[in-house]
Amino acid sequence: MNGNLVDIAIIVIYLGAMLMFGWWGKRRSRNSSDYLVAGRRLGPVLYTSTMGAVVIGGASTVGGVGLGYKYGISGMWLVVSISVGVLLLSLVFAPRIQRLRVYTVAGMLKLRYGIDGAGASGIVMAAYTLMLTVSSTIAYSTIFSVLFGFGQISSVILGGAIVVCYSSLGGMWAITLTDMVQFVVKTLGIFALMLPITWNKAGGYDGIVDRLGAQAFDLGAIGGATIITFFVVYTFGILIGQDIWQRVFTARSPQVAQWGGTAAGIYCLLYGVAGALIGTAGAALLPGIEASDDVYADIAKTILPVGISGLVLAAAVAAMMSTASGALIATATVCRQDIAPLLRSQFMTQPIQTTDIDPEADVRGNRLYVLATGIIAIVLAAMIRDVVAAITIAYDILVGGLLVPILGGLVWKRATGTAALASMLVGAVATVAAMLIIGDILATEPVYYGLGTSLMTFIIVSLTTASTSEDVLREWTSRTTGRPKAPSEPDEPATV
Repeated sequence: MNGNLVDIAIIVIYLGAMLMFGWWGKRRSRNSSDYLVAGRRLGPVLYTSTMGAVVIGGASTVGGVGLGYKYGISGMWLVVSISVGVLLLSLVFAPRIQRLRVYTVAGMLKLRYGIDGAGASGIVMAAYTLMLTVSSTIAYSTIFSVLFGFGQISSVILGGAIVVCYSSLGGMWAITLTDMVQFVVKTLGIFALMLPITWNKAGGYDGIVDRLGAQAFDLGAIGGATIITFFVVYTFGILIGQDIWQRVFTARSPQVAQWGGTAAGIYCLLYGVAGALIGTAGAALLPGIEASDDVYADIAKTILPVGISGLVLAAAVAAMMSTASGALIATATVCRQDIAPLLRSQFMTQPIQTTDIDPEADVRGNRLYVLATGIIAIVLAAMIRDVVAAITIAYDILVGGLLVPILGGLVWKRATGTAALASMLVGAVATVAAMLIIGDILATEPVYYGLGTSLMTFIIVSLTTASTSEDVLREWTSRTTGRPKAPSEPDEPATV
């Protein structure tokens, strides 16, 4: 009982610190740029921490340990696929993305192709980021249920209210500061505490092999098809996710985005290996755990000393909350920047007069969007049970519908706006149709059908339609290269 009280005290102190950082971040958010992208001025330390925090969530922490428990070292491939996505994004695309000076992925599409219909992509992106928020909320509520003895709904409301509170108060500045703390907490929890203690108690490599056999260290035990699917879904998902791009927008320079992100990718790679090793040691020490998602908490409560177990549980909560808060502000940003203008253009005959409102200074409006989106996420988290299915649908549609037009626009000059819209539609429809035909939304095939049809459509339509106008390409080149336009060239707005 006393041990449980110590663990509870550690979690309560941690949650209180998150709220304090939210209040501190509120004082730094003076305009929309501060609120949504931390003023675009994060340096290497803050940027690396916040990027590492947002990509390492509950799936990478609790899920990664669970996969290690079931498949041994081969359980690392889920997090490794995520780390490869971070590395590719940072080394190849992040400098150009950082220079765009936009807020959303749809803003990039509009800038690259010169099309107004790119806002439709925001609907898919918002569904994806909202489900990330919901799944993370449910994940950390399970820990609150164990510690505090609350039911699921009470735990969801408690955890969700804290995340919504600090996120809506301080925006990206608050999230960046909390991510810094969460990055430190989970680094200590995984690398300094959980890994060495469990590994030592399991007897190291020889002790684990004696109990589990050499197959515990078979890199391919999880299956080749599963490994390929991890890379297709998660690596590509990282490359185009709004929650990840929004962190790239916070970097103060292309160099910070490139090399800070590379450091975060390497960190994620090590984190994935550490999680799998912890799960493998757990399988040797605690055989017979049926639910893989319970492995992390069971190891913390059973194997680790009092106090250390509280820190390790706090590390899990930190991982989940960092993903939840990042996905929450990403959802709100997409809703305000992309979906709301799209809906107004479709259903309102008279344009809204905004002459007295400066969008850059409208922090209150952004805060209301985060608050409203957070309430929706809490309600959904209290209602939904099969989160794996929901987030799988979101990931499949995101990759199947948006990967080709986004990456195609970054690497192929001949790509056209008509092709981008057509490939979005065809890829998303093909993905959903394959899910319905196969009859299993968790199957791996739908995303391949979506990607294949989207790519074919993108290439064929790009080659058979008029090229993107020179004015649009000139502005795009100016942004991505960082070179100013010639004085004779017309001015373009600073943001899209």
